[in-house]
Amino acid sequence: MIVTTTGNIPGKRVTRTLGLVRGNTIRARHVGRDIMAGLRNIVGGEISEYTKLFAQSREQALDRMVQEATELGANAILEIRFTTSMVMSAAAELLVYGTAVVVEDE
Repeated sequence: MIVTTTGNIPGKRVTRTLGLVRGNTIRARHVGRDIMAGLRNIVGGEISEYTKLFAQSREQALDRMVQEATELGANAILEIRFTTSMVMSAAAELLVYGTAVVVEDE
């Protein structure tokens, strides 16, 4: 599966557009991670606990989107975008979406 933020793929042409596909996950913060993040906030630096949490969330959302596109018969997803939103005070949604297409060599 080719997944790209661009509207085209060099050397390929779109033969069919299958429509919008998306994947999402909602993650809640963990008390233990919050304590570590609070300490890191005092001394400065990257909050690696949250970096790992968001990396896992991104991969899970991407996997779900690719699965949806595969079920439609796509072999590529164009124009993908990520967005986040707060669901509640301690939870956030990460959403990825794009256009499922069938491409072939030019």
